[in-house]
Amino acid sequence: MTFWTYLLHCRGGFLYAGHTDDLERRVAQHESGAIPGYSRDHLPVSLVWSEAFPTRDEAKSMEQRIKGWSKAKKLALIRGDWGEISRLSKKKESSPSTSSGQSVGDDA
Repeated sequence: MTFWTYLLHCRGGFLYAGHTDDLERRVAQHESGAIPGYSRDHLPVSLVWSEAFPTRDEAKSMEQRIKGWSKAKKLALIRGDWGEISRLSKKKESSPSTSSGQSVGDDA
């Protein structure tokens, strides 16, 4: 069985990350507003990125990883710009941690 991690572009420029074992059905549910919550509150939505994984754990792990990314990094993923993803990852590593008393914002 194949599992998917996906990104939706939502009204207002927001990005929503999720995972599923039936990408077509899940995207149709989001598009129709059948799923209560964030995506229904930000219709219309459209699928902008997806990747297949062999296990649900891997798909869910990727979803959680993406949810922690900045909007810039998510947009680089959508473009398939791995160089930019790497650059943004290194930039984050050199930034002060939130434990240093400085907060790090995310525009996603």
